[in-house]
Amino acid sequence: MPPPVVQIGAGGIVVITSLAVHGYRSLRDVRVALAPLTVITGANGSGKSSLYRALRLLADVGQGRLIASLAAEGGLTSTLWAGPERISRAMRTGDVPVQGTARREPVSLRLGFAADDYGYALDLGLPIPSGSRFTHDPEIKVEQLWTGALPGRSNVFAERRGGVVRVRSQETGSWRTVFDRLARHDSMLALADPVDGLELLMLRERLRGWRFYDDLRTDAHAPCRHPGVGTFTPVLASDGADLGAAVQTILEIGDAAGLQAAVADAFPGSSVTVDDRFLLAMRQHGLLRPLSAPELSGGTLRYLLLAAALYSPRPPELMVLNEPEASLHRDLVAPLARLILAAGTRCQIVVVTHSAQLAAQLADAGAGLVGLEKDFGETQVQDDATAPWRWPTR
Repeated sequence: MPPPVVQIGAGGIVVITSLAVHGYRSLRDVRVALAPLTVITGANGSGKSSLYRALRLLADVGQGRLIASLAAEGGLTSTLWAGPERISRAMRTGDVPVQGTARREPVSLRLGFAADDYGYALDLGLPIPSGSRFTHDPEIKVEQLWTGALPGRSNVFAERRGGVVRVRSQETGSWRTVFDRLARHDSMLALADPVDGLELLMLRERLRGWRFYDDLRTDAHAPCRHPGVGTFTPVLASDGADLGAAVQTILEIGDAAGLQAAVADAFPGSSVTVDDRFLLAMRQHGLLRPLSAPELSGGTLRYLLLAAALYSPRPPELMVLNEPEASLHRDLVAPLARLILAAGTRCQIVVVTHSAQLAAQLADAGAGLVGLEKDFGETQVQDDATAPWRWPTR
């Protein structure tokens, strides 16, 4: 029988309700409404991967590696919106060529999100010219943390401008400067303290807990095809290297019945086991012995990797899956959809997909659908999937 599916978002999940990106690659100004389970679709080149990477950059803020991640993408100048600051009506009608004009605002890459409880935004810009060899590293100009959906004068409780970080006292409500020489590449989340900066500490840990799966290896040399280290593993690694240990952890302390039901849903009569070398194996109806991971096809192994990720005994606040249907036979798309829907009762999930079948099945079950399209090189959100947003000013 297929695994049971209950209402998406049940169980008191804290949900990120909106994601905002400005000036990143093709995302000139995108504000996306997110649901407990959200499906992001669009044609090749529409901006799906850029939106996925923007979420990863936000998570990197919590890890203290935002600047390093941007450098790995080619630096700020390589990741900024490449079109004009504004696309005029005359440009759209072809009366004038698409061209740059005198800038009205400073160069900026902005990232932010709002959740059920509070929101966060940061603004990256070009550094002040100097003789340093690191003048291409961007600076964090502004950060804000607030309660509610949008920032305002009364609900912002932590703010960074330049090198100065202020927090609002929990006792008096007045502002207190907690640091006045913060390095330009450091987030104010690095200064979290358990008194007035408790919310900064909580946000940092939340961002660190977000999980991303887009590089689950199933090639002949993939680590999951070989014996692994036998250690308690409640969270599958981003590349699936510790699959055997992760599945054994689920079988011992997690929802073993749900995992086995998900396997049987995709491969009738089958179940998974883990041998003494912490190598995954699958028992199949009609065979006298289980097939170990090196014997399984890439599609079969990928489905098992996704099942191990989604049935984690320690679900995150947010899990993001980038093209989970890749290398799967079309007959596995429906079981994959049911697997994602079951996991959607334990955490918020964002699925970035090319598969119309997967998107339709998830949307029919209540998932939010976000369609992206390109217009004059700019990613735009279709229909009513946009969200209200207000950026902090410099």
